[in-house]
Amino acid sequence: MSEKIFEVDHLSLHYLTRFGEKVHAVTDVSFSMKQGEILGIAGESGCGKSTLVSGLMGMCIPPLYPTSGDVRVSGESLMNRSESDIRSNVLAQKISMIPQGAFNALNPVRKIKDIAADVIAAHQKQGSPSSAKEIYQRLCERFDLFGMDTQRVLNSYPIQLTAGERQRSVIGISTLLNPRMVIADEPTSALDVSTQKEVIKMIFDLLEKGIFSTMIFITHELPLLYHVADNIAIMYAGEFVEMGTAEQVVKDPRHPYTQALMGAMLSSESSQRSRKPVAIEGAPPSLNQTIVGCRFAERCTRACPDCKKNTQSIRMVGDRLVRCDYAK
Repeated sequence: MSEKIFEVDHLSLHYLTRFGEKVHAVTDVSFSMKQGEILGIAGESGCGKSTLVSGLMGMCIPPLYPTSGDVRVSGESLMNRSESDIRSNVLAQKISMIPQGAFNALNPVRKIKDIAADVIAAHQKQGSPSSAKEIYQRLCERFDLFGMDTQRVLNSYPIQLTAGERQRSVIGISTLLNPRMVIADEPTSALDVSTQKEVIKMIFDLLEKGIFSTMIFITHELPLLYHVADNIAIMYAGEFVEMGTAEQVVKDPRHPYTQALMGAMLSSESSQRSRKPVAIEGAPPSLNQTIVGCRFAERCTRACPDCKKNTQSIRMVGDRLVRCDYAK
């Protein structure tokens, strides 16, 4: 049996407003991941994906607070630890993030080699490269794996690189210290299709080489997740509403929201190219109020009166998890 690299147990997170109100941004999220596994997380803007990422990294910085639950990397809990502890002993080493928008993630007045060297220097350990020459050699060895002109890229400022080179540089910097878990927050957004393909290939190469052990891939593009992820979780209004294999979720969605989400997207499948996308009417519920019943009920075309009264629990439907009492 493979070791569980990453475990999330009933994680709930909330924001505290200046008026003392709690905004329950993430509610009761649970999953675990093994060596080599890729989990895709999808959902519309505002569903709680970015807040979940902060919680998964142990970075609950006010006004974000943990409500309940636990997050563990290789058995080590990340909850209720200080920001300085997480930054010094967890980030970049045990869990790392590939941020959305490479240009915004890189310091525009520093060369790539200097930005990368700072990561190594900030997490210096016994046996790690210490001199500038050793650090540069380490950077060259790692960036040679990425299929770029290593010397030119390392000695360039972000503005001198293409969008693809910047994104691959961010991935290289994020994985320099061989973290066990990597969280990629829409790493292919704003990239053209050919560059997306190069970036995804690079991510798979790093996983196969053991640079990191497991990965969470977050994106709005469900068809992309079908080709990238082993399993997919669909998020709505702070909750996971469906979780199964990529094949199950994309090809045979069971939750009404997942079905509506797929129906709102353009399809590249030859049999569905003539189908017009159908918008999801309405808006998600406000998360600073107590929600009674199913969170998707007001927008669901199949909702019955009980849906608006009874809280929906996530349950096994066949061989996947679905948060709907009427899913079959």
